Amino acid sequence: MKKLLSLAALAAVSMSVCAQDLDDTESTDDVLSLPEPGPASQKVSYWPAFLGVNEFPETPDLVGVRITIPYSTKQESVTGFDVGFWGRSQYFEGFQLNLLRNDVKDQLSGGQLGLYNTAARADLFGVQAGAWNEAGSLRGGQLGLVNVVGQMQGVQIGIINRAEDLYGFQFGLVNVIRDGEIAFCPIVNIGF
Repeated sequence: MKKLLSLAALAAVSMSVCAQDLDDTESTDDVLSLPEPGPASQKVSYWPAFLGVNEFPETPDLVGVRITIPYSTKQESVTGFDVGFWGRSQYFEGFQLNLLRNDVKDQLSGGQLGLYNTAARADLFGVQAGAWNEAGSLRGGQLGLVNVVGQMQGVQIGIINRAEDLYGFQFGLVNVIRDGEIAFCPIVNIGF
């Protein structure tokens, strides 16, 4: 186990050395994944581990493991695992496990586990589990004390569940489907 932790730490620390600048004139055949066309100079991360310490280093796309100590918000697209205290990105595919907050702005496929999980303006395909969960639109499930969603296909389990439009089930003390046939029903509410 100590060897595994040592290798992970070494890979994470070497990340800032392994991000490279790309111009439009350079060959990009050796890069695993390229971001969408954008500015002339970009940083691309292609190592399997990344250590986010505050706001350093800035790379728009990351594939692998992001360790957020104490937080990391500069990566626009993350694919893989996000572990730490506070993680934020524009697009995320994988699993976020941040103690305080998981935040995805545009599109999330995967899961979020933390005290406060938000994809409030995003499309989410997956699961949120925490004290407070919120999503713009969701296909999947929410498990927490308070669950809030705009449009949903799936299941909410919590003390307070609220959905604007739901095709699925709510289990909790307070269940609200604003556009549903039955707007409020304690214990179990069904949207169809």
